[in-house]
Amino acid sequence: MRLLLDGDDDYAVHRAAYQWADPASGRITVDPTPHTTSPAYLARDVLRAMGRDGFLRPEAERMSTDPAWRAVTCWTLNCGLDEVIVLRAHRLTTERLRRLAAWHADTGIRLTLLVHTPEQTDFQRLLDHLTAAELVDVVTIRGTAAVLEAIGPAATGRRSGPPPHDHAYPLPVLPRSSVAAFRADCWRRQNATDFAHSDGQYRAGYAAARTWLARTLPPPPASDGGIESADGPAEPTPFTLQETEALRLFLARLTVSSPSAAHTVARVRGAQAGFLSHSVLLNVPDDLTSCAGPGLTTVPITPRTVHTITVRLPNPLRAAAIAALLFTGTEKSLLSMTQIGSVDEDGTTVAIDRDSRINIGEPPGPRHLYAVPPRARPLLHAAVEFRRRTPRTADNHGLFANCFGTTPRFEALIADAGFPLPVLAHPHAGDDWHTAARCWYLHTPAPPAPDILPRLGELRP
Repeated sequence: MRLLLDGDDDYAVHRAAYQWADPASGRITVDPTPHTTSPAYLARDVLRAMGRDGFLRPEAERMSTDPAWRAVTCWTLNCGLDEVIVLRAHRLTTERLRRLAAWHADTGIRLTLLVHTPEQTDFQRLLDHLTAAELVDVVTIRGTAAVLEAIGPAATGRRSGPPPHDHAYPLPVLPRSSVAAFRADCWRRQNATDFAHSDGQYRAGYAAARTWLARTLPPPPASDGGIESADGPAEPTPFTLQETEALRLFLARLTVSSPSAAHTVARVRGAQAGFLSHSVLLNVPDDLTSCAGPGLTTVPITPRTVHTITVRLPNPLRAAAIAALLFTGTEKSLLSMTQIGSVDEDGTTVAIDRDSRINIGEPPGPRHLYAVPPRARPLLHAAVEFRRRTPRTADNHGLFANCFGTTPRFEALIADAGFPLPVLAHPHAGDDWHTAARCWYLHTPAPPAPDILPRLGELRP
């Protein structure tokens, strides 16, 4: 830890500290709110320096001291923060310095205290506070020139404002055809540009399905696994519980980033064709667009989406809850069953075991599995870390506790986020579409099929 002494209270030092900061590169400058000694306010000042300042709105949720500092620690560990400069450190109380010391010990950040002390008494009082806070291993740097050199050069290429909106080519209305005729019907009914975009999504689903089948599933069971008939092949064999869970996760990963329901339909039809090329039948709900779930009632987790969530929701639990509603597209009653242990160690999967929680004593069924987009994983990691650092917490406790429990609290969460959530206004009485999907081994010779579909001709019939 470093202690920079700006005895002349030079404005150039203050400006250099601000220009050095670049949250995107893991460097922030914290300017404590004047005329307050509350440790909670200091935590909010740190969160504001990170860019998480949604609590500044009058109607936003406030965090008390311990949750606020847990949020600071969790965001630091999961968002790449490495270096921190704290201005006006000579005004910090012993309790505030203790909080900074604990933050430094928990995260390993490089902490710099910038002291503007024209009076020797201010400096001596700070030394006494540092000793009381057990901050004794401190490197002291004096003089304006040495302090400016210690701060370092100004950040270059620093971005201000939210990222630009993402754009996806809108697909036309797709035919309500089965997998056998879907691609041909698209080719007949669409112009060349529209078909190129529709077919790109279809081909992506086809290639993903063939790759997943080759890497994930074992060879199809022998014919004696089904019911033999006197004059025909074995009956189709359904997927096992483990294979069904793997299928649900594959479908979620395939569609979680779909920018529209039409993109999802095209990808799923392509995946069905890829499954058939391996003699596997994939059955999904007839009218996908009337269902809920990944790719249908979800919002792509783009850089702008993540920026909005993190700015408006400094609480890691609230940020992860909104992100989960956006990338799962499922109803909040199911998402509220998410346990801390439901998120895998890499933060790539959320597994909700609804059946065992509702039907106690019943044999376990396939879990509801959802893929976590890469940009949402730091939010899930921070939420899990926040819950595990909360006293008296176990892995079987709810991850999103106090987020979905009561209508007023949930409405306040939606208001804080400021996001339209398609799942809340979508008719989704049944299961999510990917949990209603089923697969069977057909036990028929696999037709010769390329890994990549050939392009259709330019002529129209």
